[in-house]
Amino acid sequence: MKHYLMVFDRRSGSIVRFLEFSQAGEALTARFEAESEYSDNRDIEVVVLGASSDAALRRTHGRYFQGAREMAGSALGRLRLTEDRVSLGLC
Repeated sequence: MKHYLMVFDRRSGSIVRFLEFSQAGEALTARFEAESEYSDNRDIEVVVLGASSDAALRRTHGRYFQGAREMAGSALGRLRLTEDRVSLGLC
């Protein structure tokens, strides 16, 4: 498993820092340093996430990697799929 440090600016919806680590301890140390660095900015979110690959991380935590338009389109697509399944009696 790989560990990813992500510093995310919620206001702009953009990733400020994205680093990959092979060791959880290194990722956590980097997280604590980033939290200290951005402690005065309430719009900054600092997280360490684990995943088998960058691609897997993008699938499971897409909100960090998609813009508002992409997220809305994905949500609308999922809603339509659910409505179709309900109308067919599959749910």
